[in-house]
Order: sequence, then C-alpha cells, then structure tokens
Amino acid sequence: MGRLVLLAAALGVLLAGCTSSNQPDPTTAANSSSPVSTGAAASTPTKSAWPTATHTSTQPKSAPVSTGPGSRAPSPPPVAFPPVSVPPGSGPLIMLNPGHNGANGSHPEINRPVPSDHYGGTRACDTTGTNTNAGYPEHAFNWDVTMRVRALLQARGVRVGLTRPDDVGVGPCIDQRSAIGNQPGVVAFISIHADGAGADGHGFHICEDSRPPAGPDVAARSHRLTVALHDALVTGSGLTTSTYLGSDGYFPRSDLAGLNLADVPATFIELGNMRNAGDAALQSSPAGRARVASAVAAGILAFLGR
Repeated sequence: MGRLVLLAAALGVLLAGCTSSNQPDPTTAANSSSPVSTGAAASTPTKSAWPTATHTSTQPKSAPVSTGPGSRAPSPPPVAFPPVSVPPGSGPLIMLNPGHNGANGSHPEINRPVPSDHYGGTRACDTTGTNTNAGYPEHAFNWDVTMRVRALLQARGVRVGLTRPDDVGVGPCIDQRSAIGNQPGVVAFISIHADGAGADGHGFHICEDSRPPAGPDVAARSHRLTVALHDALVTGSGLTTSTYLGSDGYFPRSDLAGLNLADVPATFIELGNMRNAGDAALQSSPAGRARVASAVAAGILAFLGR
C-alpha cells in the first residue's frame, strides 16, 4: 500500500509540472523525418511509432521520488524499446540522445512516471521541452544539432547511433533511452538539450552524475568525455559558460535518468538558454546551430583521441 501511495503522489507531482510550446519552427527542416543538410551525407531516418520520450529541466519542478539514501535497490527489469539502427562495423559506437520529440505535446501519457535511477526514484517518461520566446521548440533544436553532429562524425569514420529516428514521433521514455545507450559497443552516451531558464541567464552547461552509479572507471571516463566537450564548446560554440547555473559550465546533478541509468561513459549537455535573447538568436540560426554542432563533434573526436 505504501508503494501505491508513493507512486500516486509522484504521478500527481509530475502531472503538475510545466509544459512548453510544441510549435514547429518554420526556418528548419528538423521537424521533418529527413535529416538537416550539413554538407555531409546522412541516412534518412524512419518514423517511429513508439509512444514516449525525454526532458529534464536544469531546475526540475519536482524532486524525484526516492526510497532514501540506503542500499542500492535491484535494477529494474529490462525495458523494451523501438528498434534502433546501429551502423555496421566493429569500431567504437557513439550514441547521441536528442532530447524530447516532436509529437510529445499531443501525448499526455508521457507524464507517467518511469524509473530514473537504481534507488527507487522516478521521473516523467518525458516532457515537451522548452522553446524560444519566438516559438522555436527545443525538440527541433536538439534534433537539428544532433543531425549535424552525426554527419560530422560519420565524415571522420565514427559509428553513430541515435535514441530516436526522427523528430515527428513520441518517445522513447528516459529509461528506454538509457537502455539504448547501454547496448554493446557504445563508448559514449551524449544527451543533447537546450535549457529554458530566466531571460537574464545565458550560456551552456554540462551535467555529470554527482553520485556515479556505474563505478569509478566509468565515472572517470564520463568526466573525460565531459571535459572534452566542455573545452570544445568554450573554444568553438559561440556560447559562453553558464552565468546562472553551476561553475564554469559544469553542473553536477543526481536526478537525470540519462546519467543515473548509464552503464557507459555519459554526459548531458544544455546548449544555451532558449529564453535568453542572445542564446536564442544563435539557436534559431542555421549558422549558429552548425557552429554548436561543430564544437560538439570536436569534443567527441577529442574524447576518441582523433
């Protein structure tokens, strides 16, 4: 009975969380099922019918439900997730996780709680994400940047997988995205997002898990991945480090399923504040997104030693 009450309370809190506009962006092709043109060939993704997806605001409206700081609870049973196309070959595989999805706004079932850590915590399956004041949605920005990063990495011979095949579907849930990232051969799991905070704050920040669940070896490699991305973003993204969260662009968190459930090196990037006029101008511009994507790709290549 206590568990039922706890889950019911969590669901009530999650349903009260904020949502944001899902208005399509007229200046980008990121809402279609075709990848954004980046100057490098990229395969055309297929539409997924899977019902759900992921967002984690930097300042969540509700804390994750937890059983307390005691011993680690048993891992949840394996989750089913939609088929993901993994490039052939045997080299290291980078898994990119573009946050949210284009049809989340019309599917309120994404508010249902799912496991968010190994300690009994839960969060919403996904949310709609944020948007600029002009209505450019985060899910479209995430998808556009991811497509550009993928093309740049593929041009350098890197195998790249995605947690969702397009920007017109729903899902998968945050726990399912982590399961996709934990597939054999994955050497890095990178969640790509943008933030929605007060208009005065600007800049990017990168989240690391403050209680590394996969052990010290994976934690060390996750930190190396995070530092490589941080340095590349400082050098080439056109974004400053965050003026409103964390320290020098780093912001440890303990509530992100994409970090908590990862068995591989993982990091979570917030590529600017969509509510800030300066960041939004860069995010809404194809040239700005290309610059951000180039920096992300450079950080991944540095992590790989290329």
